[in-house]
Amino acid sequence: MNKNNIYLFSALLISLQLQASPDLDNAMANPNNWAHARGQHNNQGYSQLSQINTKNVKNLKLAWTFSTGVNRGHEGAPLVIDGVMYVHTAFPNNIYALDLNNDQKIIWSYFPKQDPSVQAVMCCDNVNRGLAFGDGKIYLQQNNGILVALNAKTGEVVWQTQVTDPKTGATNTNAPMVVKDKVLTGCAGGEFGVRCFMAAYYLKDGALAWKAYSTGPDAEVLIGADFNQDNPQYNALSVYEDVNGGNKQGGSFKSLALDKIKINEPELGVRTWLKPQQEKDGWQHGGGAVTGYFGFDPKTNLVYYGTGNPGVWNPDVRPGDNKWASSVFARDVDTGMAKWAMQTTPHDEWDYDATNEVILFEQKDKQGKNQTYATQVNKNGFIYTWQANNGSLIAAEKVHPFVNWATSVDLKTGVPYKFNPYPRHTTSVHFGEVSGFVIPSNLGAKGVQPAAFSPKNNVLYFPLNLDGLMYDVDSKGRRPGQPWASGDNYAGTTWAVLDLTAMGKIVAYNMVKHTVDWELKERNPISGILSTSSTVLFYGTLDRWFKAIDGDSGKLLWKFQVGSGVIGNPFTYKVKGKQYVGVYSALGGGAGVTMEIQRSYPIHDFGATYGGYGKLPKFNATPSGGILQVFSL
Repeated sequence: MNKNNIYLFSALLISLQLQASPDLDNAMANPNNWAHARGQHNNQGYSQLSQINTKNVKNLKLAWTFSTGVNRGHEGAPLVIDGVMYVHTAFPNNIYALDLNNDQKIIWSYFPKQDPSVQAVMCCDNVNRGLAFGDGKIYLQQNNGILVALNAKTGEVVWQTQVTDPKTGATNTNAPMVVKDKVLTGCAGGEFGVRCFMAAYYLKDGALAWKAYSTGPDAEVLIGADFNQDNPQYNALSVYEDVNGGNKQGGSFKSLALDKIKINEPELGVRTWLKPQQEKDGWQHGGGAVTGYFGFDPKTNLVYYGTGNPGVWNPDVRPGDNKWASSVFARDVDTGMAKWAMQTTPHDEWDYDATNEVILFEQKDKQGKNQTYATQVNKNGFIYTWQANNGSLIAAEKVHPFVNWATSVDLKTGVPYKFNPYPRHTTSVHFGEVSGFVIPSNLGAKGVQPAAFSPKNNVLYFPLNLDGLMYDVDSKGRRPGQPWASGDNYAGTTWAVLDLTAMGKIVAYNMVKHTVDWELKERNPISGILSTSSTVLFYGTLDRWFKAIDGDSGKLLWKFQVGSGVIGNPFTYKVKGKQYVGVYSALGGGAGVTMEIQRSYPIHDFGATYGGYGKLPKFNATPSGGILQVFSL
């Protein structure tokens, strides 16, 4: 074989390797399937199916149910691929493959053997957000850090690899995502002082392709010379006048003017963790969890995701902006190198994170050209929209006027103008001091339950939490595998509901006008949302209702009472010409865990004061019990 033929053969091998999951591409191209955790790589939570519409949705009936046999919260949604449904559960993360053409007969099942002690180092319930498919395999990211690839037809283990180590406090709750020849996964453990990351493994054998940390040296965060090339101002050494970030009494959170910011600085994952840190080199325990639903744009070849709060909640012991925690990243999926990133909450004091899903959509820009945009409804209460290819910030609007920790976001720098609504307190929280009432709470204006987008009307539908937060902090030192949230003896948080008649709300946000089309109040917090081409939206609530509403008006069209609170994501599919829609019910997540604490310890501060989530038992919520409910006309 001559040299030219060798080059051609090598190029062909590389090309075939990079397109190693055509079965996933084919599965996602078929609207009868639900082949990705959020339907498609764009995270829109949207289905082209329209057999169920605004006229006939009132006739939906329960078609079949499946008990998972597992308690605790069930997040995410099953996968449906060519007549087979893959069901996952909370810990211990059992999987069932069901034959939808044969009365849901169990084709195979997989029962991981996980040490029960893993549950003790998991934040916010023992959830698992879903599965991934590609290259003939089903991928499960177990809570104990093991990523396993199973033969999609038989359930046999093809390979497995250890991603995180629970003994250090690092676990996993995310749904993995298959892109090209890789499966992407993350890391949880920000409340345990873990330094988290995103990692990519080859579909063929589970070998590590790349690993990008959320904090630390540029070489380990996979930041190169062209990072934030179009927006060097995001690479700022400090964005506030006081480098202590207000951590000292009288400290200032006043944003620096752009001409005063040191921009395009290197090694920010180390240099923005200023001395003194409670732990030596605080970035080594910097948090930055990667737990959400990942998005991918084939046009840019970029994967989009967010990182969690900086390690230790107490901001006094980690001065500085604390990059790159609480940031949104776009990375080249082949190499892992960061194309752009923007920190949404510098020096995050309230566990606001940036881990919510990033949704990709197309829209004409001011020049009339089709442009891909990335949007995130952040926990901090702002809706961000970036130009997807370079990270230029197009818009940043409050989800609701009640957001009081910041007045606005600078569209050039991305820096929030922090605001203290209670003059007797500094905006930050100090050891031994209870904070002012901050909105939103650390559950987020929108939490992990994902939004949905309709490309038919360019409307983003998202669940909103109506609550605020007060919390006290201390400066307990870190012990590996032990919680490092540094709250008081009552976990440091007191959630207060703003309106007991409406703890949740669905907002229809017009992404062209950047205005609210309509809002719908719910007495209880809301699950993930499904949008369909017939303009019917589906969602669930913590008080056991599964509902359908008109996406154009918010009008209630149908409801059904399921077995437990809903924190999962509705999904839809079609088999033998009939459309089905389904959802998990099993109370859990942050609110569900709080409710269970309240049952046993009614005076516990964790959510009790001012009628917070401890009131859920009175609102028809029930203990967990995993059930999949599926409906059809």
